[in-house]
Amino acid sequence: MDSSPLNFHLEQYEGPLDLLLDLIRKQQINIYDIPIARITQQYFDYMQRAAGMNVELSADFVYMAATLIHIKSRMLLPRSPEMEKIAPEQDPRAELVERLIEHERFKSAAEMLHQKRVVEEAVWSNPQIGQFRAQDDSPGLAVTLFDLVKTFQSVLERSKTRPIYEVSPEEVSVHDMMGYLRKLFERERRVLPARELFERQRSRRAMICLFLAMLEMVKLQALGLVQTGGEIGLKRLENFDSAVGREETLSAIEEGYR
Repeated sequence: MDSSPLNFHLEQYEGPLDLLLDLIRKQQINIYDIPIARITQQYFDYMQRAAGMNVELSADFVYMAATLIHIKSRMLLPRSPEMEKIAPEQDPRAELVERLIEHERFKSAAEMLHQKRVVEEAVWSNPQIGQFRAQDDSPGLAVTLFDLVKTFQSVLERSKTRPIYEVSPEEVSVHDMMGYLRKLFERERRVLPARELFERQRSRRAMICLFLAMLEMVKLQALGLVQTGGEIGLKRLENFDSAVGREETLSAIEEGYR
């Protein structure tokens, strides 16, 4: 019996993380307790099917295959009980789980923003279009969150060709980044380029947490999006103090990302 749930046709995925998430969802697997041997086998089954159908997969798929083999081998190696007491080993799956969760959050946010854009385009001729204008009544329409997604994606692409310093261990969270934005805009009244804020971060995790924090701050109507000189920027809105003044509001948002 084939161990893969992808039995009838070869589905197309944007990358290996999308494939792994699909395998996990279809089998209702706990993402924090991935049966790495089974998932690895199903992952290779997909790659073999792709090769059999002359479907070219990117190098990312090959790299992930090597990663899965490495994780599987680490989990098979016996650990001395005495060594475990002295230096407990981290679950070999932990880094992969973290990447999957971050990817799923970003993918969900992108899908939500795409749907929002579809709705906005459907009402583009509405006579009440004025409500979509920026608060300062500038001639241009207020920038949508979809533009922020595109800016973030472009920064991530550029980051592949420049050094990103991973701080280890790094405990940065969405809550931390919301606090960072709150302090930043408490003293800044000018528009700050989103690209510049992303590029200040020293790791991809920090960039992703900052992106999600921006989404939350825009949702709270504490920050607004504008376009200046072709760049997407963030500015403080009149509702800023009341929107982010309560610590319990930020804590409730943080709880949603656990």
